[in-house]
Amino acid sequence: MSDPAKTRRHAERVRELVASLVREIKDPRLGMVTITDARITGDLREATVYYTVLGDTTEQAGTQAALESAKGMLRTRVGHALGLRHSPSLAFVLDNVLDHAKEIDDLLAEARHRDEEVQRLAAGKHYAGDPDPYKSEEEDEDEESDSDAERVGAREDLG
Repeated sequence: MSDPAKTRRHAERVRELVASLVREIKDPRLGMVTITDARITGDLREATVYYTVLGDTTEQAGTQAALESAKGMLRTRVGHALGLRHSPSLAFVLDNVLDHAKEIDDLLAEARHRDEEVQRLAAGKHYAGDPDPYKSEEEDEDEESDSDAERVGAREDLG
């Protein structure tokens, strides 16, 4: 097992190396690609590289094919640059950041709509029971003085 800090440093280094090496690929299928993240296993043998592509699904598919065909060259260059005993194998995963962001925005809009609906339904409504169900300090003092007066009155009746 490797140190987690060392693993993070290697993952960051893999991301930087792949991002710079992607610019050198002369494949016409490669679109406007951005390397967003890289993660590497604790034994430093396998690295997953996340990327985004500007364009539609055909450009995404072409970029994926170009990265898969250049995987050997990228692995060799990354392995030499890292100076590890074993070059990590590379796996490329499309990072749908824009799709996730749109999904989160849609969920937030739905939550806002539901909150507005609850506020609309609650307008003009009152709670069941007393408006203030909690005892206040003034009421406690009044009850204490009343109970003291009752005790004094009870003693006088006995006496």
